[in-house]
Amino acid sequence: MTTPVCTNASTPAVFPSFSSYVRARGPVLLRAARSLTANPNDAEDLLQTALTKTFVAWERIEDHRALDGYVRRALVNTRTSQWRKRKVEEFACDELPEPDPFPAPDPAELQALRDAMWRAVMRLPARQRAMVVLRYYEDLSEAQTAEVMEVSVGTVKSAVSRALAKLREDPELATTFA
Repeated sequence: MTTPVCTNASTPAVFPSFSSYVRARGPVLLRAARSLTANPNDAEDLLQTALTKTFVAWERIEDHRALDGYVRRALVNTRTSQWRKRKVEEFACDELPEPDPFPAPDPAELQALRDAMWRAVMRLPARQRAMVVLRYYEDLSEAQTAEVMEVSVGTVKSAVSRALAKLREDPELATTFA
């Protein structure tokens, strides 16, 4: 039993020269190239590259009825090579971006500040220290802090206020922030 083959009434033409092939099939091949790229100019470049590869191999191609397939494969292979190159796109802009007016802080200075702050917190009385830690390090609300400490919300407010005043007056923090 033979497999039926669909035949087209118009069989592909055999092209006597490369230039006649490009003249006859150029628009169709350009559509194929455009389907592979988003930019029409890139599609034209892609097609030119594929046609260059086809021209180099013109004498080796035995079946000129399969030229479209050869060029399409060259298009796909060329486009894949372009993707793999991962070229960096450069974009022109009217104005250069301004440098950040506030440079990023030095990580060593930030760590020194954290250490100084923690030492100052450790010098607070135990009850004030506990309220400051709950309010600002554990991020609890005043009501939640009052519940944990089993005191009123007013007590939390006044104790935290006094603790913050002591921290503002701490000599080590004053020299760190200066």
